[in-house]
Amino acid sequence: MPTLHLTGPLGTSISVEVSEERDLLGVLRRYGRQGWTSGEIPAGGLSLPLAMADNFDWALIGARAYTSEGGEQAVIYKGQSYKRRELDEVDTKKIKLPKIVKYSRGARPTDPLHLKEGEEGGVQYVTLISFRGGGRVIEAYVDASAAASK
Repeated sequence: MPTLHLTGPLGTSISVEVSEERDLLGVLRRYGRQGWTSGEIPAGGLSLPLAMADNFDWALIGARAYTSEGGEQAVIYKGQSYKRRELDEVDTKKIKLPKIVKYSRGARPTDPLHLKEGEEGGVQYVTLISFRGGGRVIEAYVDASAAASK
């Protein structure tokens, strides 16, 4: 029987046994909507196909999407707010980069060095997730309510 080890918004840890492997994502969603997380985000953040930028199910990682009073899209993850940033495709003689949608926040002095991106002494960021590339939508990771509203 698979077991999920989760950490709650207040730091509480629990283990949840899941009767069938096919139910894992459903259990993650149920607990994730309450802010429970199942692991740490790797340095540089998660990476998924660009096609998933508007329909990813944030509950899978214990995050919640919201729109700020200023109209900016963001997510709350472990008490931190990550702003949506859209980086246009770059295609020059020197550099070629695809379009990227990423959720990131300004780095704090207390953030571990391996999570910080950008120049030392300059503006640094911590990325939660990046959507890039031409990969296919991973249906299991789609927020059904977001997909239905499109």
